[in-house]
Amino acid sequence: MGTKTYKPTTPSRRGMTGSDFEEVTAPRPERSLVAPLHKKAGRNTRGVITVRHRGGGHKRQYRRIDFRRDKTGIPARVGSIEYDPNRSARIALLMYADGEKRYILAPLGVRVGDKLMSGPTAEIRPGNAMPIDMIPLGTMVHNIELEPGKGGQLVRSAGTSAQLLAKEGTYAQVRLPSGEVRLVNRSCMATIGQVGNMEHGRIKLGKAGRKRWLGFRPSVRGSAMTPRDHPHGGGEGRCPIGMPSPKSPWGKKTLGKKTRRRKATDKMIVRRRAKKRR
Repeated sequence: MGTKTYKPTTPSRRGMTGSDFEEVTAPRPERSLVAPLHKKAGRNTRGVITVRHRGGGHKRQYRRIDFRRDKTGIPARVGSIEYDPNRSARIALLMYADGEKRYILAPLGVRVGDKLMSGPTAEIRPGNAMPIDMIPLGTMVHNIELEPGKGGQLVRSAGTSAQLLAKEGTYAQVRLPSGEVRLVNRSCMATIGQVGNMEHGRIKLGKAGRKRWLGFRPSVRGSAMTPRDHPHGGGEGRCPIGMPSPKSPWGKKTLGKKTRRRKATDKMIVRRRAKKRR
């Protein structure tokens, strides 16, 4: 698990880095856990673009990941660590004692041959999943549920982890990677440990084409457009982004404007995430 550099044969190669895939042990995925993945290019069911700058990219197949970890009380052996093109983390193939196979997010330190299990009786070790109520305070966790039985929704990207801070009543306090402290139901499942592939954030793509392989299309600056296309456009020569505040292409404020819509869950947030220092 590390990064590799390239000989500077071209200007783009000079600053390019990539993953060495040292931890990956299987070249191909388990066929029974693979499904076709159709590209949406940022469009919804009506064909309208709701997410801009998406499209193209290399063809992929979806790996079915077990985010619920609801197969409790049955031990499993880690059969392989594999690459998943749909996420930043690596995935681990679990081979259960009853013959079933499932994919999970590969935690840091889990290797082929390790024994994992989920449920209230599981040990406190990386890769095991259990209700938050059974996890000791101070433990680092990932793949955290927001509703019991819904499956993990929080802390799933490469190298991330959350910390269990306190338990009181029905809820437990969890500090997320952003610094936000949030209340989570104590009956929700969480996986012990930190998500693997920690070097993912240090990879430098090096060239625009490599970004296109990932399915991202070019983004044009608003100040380079005309006034009819963007509020920042127009003017003689180069102009600042404008007063009183920067705008989106549709005239909405973009700098410092609060965009949180789910007011009902505000009561679950104990402390807001730390502001970035400029």
